[in-house]
Amino acid sequence: MAEIMTEEKEKRSFKDIIAAAFTKESFAKGVFTAFAAFSILAVFAIIFYILYDSIPAFREIGFFNFIFGDIWNPKAGEYGILPMILTTLLLTVLSVVIGSVFAIFTAVFIVYYCPKCIKKVYTQMVNLLAGIPSIIYAYFGFEMIKPIIEDMSGRTFGYGILLSMIILSIMILPTIASITKNSLESVPAQYYEGSLALGNTKNQTVFKVMLPAAKNGILAAIILGIGRAVGETMAVQFLLGGAVSYPTDFIIPISSLTSKIAQEFGESGGLHRQALIAVGFILLVFILIINLALWFVKRNNAVAGNSFFTRKIKESDIEHTAPNYKRTGTIQDALRIICYVVAVIVAAALMSIVLYTLIKGLPEVTWHNMFGKSFNSKPTLAPAFVSTSVIILISLAIALPLGIGAAIYLNEYSRRGSKFVSTIRLFIDTLAGVPSILFGLFGYIFFVKLFGSANLLAGSFTIVLMILPTVIRSTEQSLSEVPDSMREASYALGAGKLRTVFVVVLPQALPGIITAIILSIGRIVGESAALIYTAGSSFLMPNSLVSPGSTFAVFMYNLQAEGLDTKFLAYAAGAILIIFVLFLNILIMLLENYFNNKAANRKGKIRTYIDKLRKREAKNEEN
Repeated sequence: MAEIMTEEKEKRSFKDIIAAAFTKESFAKGVFTAFAAFSILAVFAIIFYILYDSIPAFREIGFFNFIFGDIWNPKAGEYGILPMILTTLLLTVLSVVIGSVFAIFTAVFIVYYCPKCIKKVYTQMVNLLAGIPSIIYAYFGFEMIKPIIEDMSGRTFGYGILLSMIILSIMILPTIASITKNSLESVPAQYYEGSLALGNTKNQTVFKVMLPAAKNGILAAIILGIGRAVGETMAVQFLLGGAVSYPTDFIIPISSLTSKIAQEFGESGGLHRQALIAVGFILLVFILIINLALWFVKRNNAVAGNSFFTRKIKESDIEHTAPNYKRTGTIQDALRIICYVVAVIVAAALMSIVLYTLIKGLPEVTWHNMFGKSFNSKPTLAPAFVSTSVIILISLAIALPLGIGAAIYLNEYSRRGSKFVSTIRLFIDTLAGVPSILFGLFGYIFFVKLFGSANLLAGSFTIVLMILPTVIRSTEQSLSEVPDSMREASYALGAGKLRTVFVVVLPQALPGIITAIILSIGRIVGESAALIYTAGSSFLMPNSLVSPGSTFAVFMYNLQAEGLDTKFLAYAAGAILIIFVLFLNILIMLLENYFNNKAANRKGKIRTYIDKLRKREAKNEEN
């Protein structure tokens, strides 16, 4: 009898274990974990498929012949990419140096010197620079900057590193400036107050205390800028010129790694196409190295000051007389003036790009050009409206559940200090740093071959991988700002973790989710390199999800690449893109103000309620 009772207890315990393993809570945690681990799968898939399709080229050409060869002649079967590697490195270094200097001064101006009445507007102007599609920068550089270089140099062409460097510096500026601004604002206020209390002027405090204290954030911003510069495709393809030669002059036609892929991939085949994919793999290796460097900087994010920016105080350095700091600081005063000059230059660059595109494009925004029937010989923008809308809807329908689920796991279910979580974050950052042309290569190798041809579905699936890090980061940041007291109150009322997440936490994180949606839409609308060979480049109206189609950015690229006599139609598409980006930036600003005011009102009501309770308690004590 006792043995039977023991067996029944063992059966019940086993059943209890099985039942506990398949509860809603455990199932939800498993799903969220899988969503978070999807980034790891995506990165490994990109590396594996691009490497796998590169191996035949490495085997036939020879790896070292490919890397160190200096002749690129597909007709003769010669493939050497050393000139393109050197061009990419030189262009990246020059662009990052110039862009970083301007970006850091811009961030310092916004945080410490910008008048309050224009601070929000100026910040939005810098954000607008980040949202302008690469293809518009390319058109602006081609039509405005190139003629100036030709006139000043006396040459018949203005292509080359100088033209690309100017445009690329403007393109990476907002990325570096935004992260530097956040780093400066994160420095403890006690640093600023303590420096002023010791007798430093404001300029000395800003440039000798606050800026060195934010050095790790600035370094991370510069590394991200390097990744953007290395991976930029469409702008440099328009502006470099396309020839394969060593960068011996700043004004000669030349090619980078990304521009060569975009220039020849559509018309390539056989070994030529495999060699271009191998170029993409070399580019991917560069990006992975840059992302590892960024991860190392973030992991070793130390306190303010190090041997590079500051020096340790030795006993002999201590002066016993009170120094008068205000007698010095001429250099810092000059740097303050530079901040204002740079701020004006940045604003002028933005206004030039926006106004030029609108002036050229708005007269061509007619009813027929926008919604008329499109033909290959006489295209209109109607197919671009449809293709862009379809890709936005499909991409968001897939990326939002994946991204929000991953963010829920990282913020609500993960353990602090977990190596698994650190690995996930590393791969999310890596996925965010992959250039769009590499997404395009992976999309072609995997999705296009899966469907048999380029189409809207293949383009949408490729875009999902691109916007996923944006959704995860924005949602996770918003979830982390929800007070723990709200979770504790929900648990105290008997709600489980899953119910608390969906009923209490997610509604509070709605601002971050909305911001992620808006940023993702902006990324999709302005994307071209990842969609040219995945979604297609047709001027015709798509009739199904497996039909090719062109978004606005791809439409502009096709008009230029095909050499059609429709330049002003391209400007019309550019004007629509600029207006759309402006609308998204204004929408983000309005939503931020709305949710901030709502949060402030909520806090005010809570404080008022607490004050009433305290007054009641005081009266009760008196009575």
